[in-house]
Amino acid sequence: MEPRHLVSRDYQSRDTIVHVGEVKIGGGARVYIAGPCSVEDEVQITKIAQAIKGSAHILRGGAYKPRTSPYSFQGLGEQGLQFLKQAGEQAGLPVVTEVMSEEEVDMVAGYVDMLQIGARNMQNYALLRKVGAQSKPVLLKRGVAATIEELLLSAEYILAAGNSQVVLCERGIRTFSNTYTRNTLDISAVPILKHLTHLPVVVDPSHGSGDWNLIDPLAKAAVVAGADGLMIEVHNQPEQALSDGPQSLKPEKYKALIYTIDRLVRFLEEEMT
Repeated sequence: MEPRHLVSRDYQSRDTIVHVGEVKIGGGARVYIAGPCSVEDEVQITKIAQAIKGSAHILRGGAYKPRTSPYSFQGLGEQGLQFLKQAGEQAGLPVVTEVMSEEEVDMVAGYVDMLQIGARNMQNYALLRKVGAQSKPVLLKRGVAATIEELLLSAEYILAAGNSQVVLCERGIRTFSNTYTRNTLDISAVPILKHLTHLPVVVDPSHGSGDWNLIDPLAKAAVVAGADGLMIEVHNQPEQALSDGPQSLKPEKYKALIYTIDRLVRFLEEEMT
C-alpha cells in the first residue's frame, strides 16, 4: 500500500466535503474562518463573534495556547471553551479551537464543532490517532518546517484511524525571508495539494505573514490559487491582544477584505464563462 493511500486522488477522485455544523468546506464551497488567536474573556470573544458573523462561516479562538515562552499567556482552558461555545451559539457560528494533547480531546470536542491540530503538533502521531478515532472534523495545520509530503502523511494518520473529515491548512513555513515576515506563506502548496489530495485546503495568511498589512494581498492570492477557504485572525483591540496582536485585523478591516474577495471571485468566474 502507498504510504499516503487514503488521502490521495488515486484512492478518491472526487473532492471530500467536510461538514462543520451546517457549514460545508470543499467541493467548490469557499469558507471563511475568523476570530481571535486567544479567547481572553467573555466580553472580548462575544464582541468579535457578533462583529464578524455576517462575514465569517466559522468562529475560531484558542482556549489552550502553545506559546514559545512559558511565561506568555497560555489561554483560559476550559473556561475559554465555555466562552467560545457561548459566543458561537449567540452569533449562529460553529466554532473551532486547537487541542494540544490526547487527554484533552474528548473534553474539548464536547464544546466545539471542529478540532484544530496546530503546527507544533502536526507530527504528534498519538494525538493524530486520537482525533482520528472521534467523529468531529479536524483542521490540520502544516508544521513550520514540514514538507507537503509530511503534511499529507499526517492527514493519513487521521484518516487511517477512521475520521475522513479533515481539512488541510497552509499557514507558512520557515525560510530565509523570516527577517521580514513571521513565516513564508507557501501559496504553491495550494494547487499542489489540490492536485494530490481530495481533502479541502484552506490558507492562514495571519500566521503566514505575522503582519496585518500583508493579510490582504496574501488572502487574495490564496483564493485565486484555489484555496477552499481562509483562516484569518480578527481582534477588536489588536494593540491590547494577549497573543498575536500584530497579525490580527480589526473587524471592519476584515469585513472589507471579505467583501473585496467575494467581488474578486465573482469577477474571475464571469471572465471564465
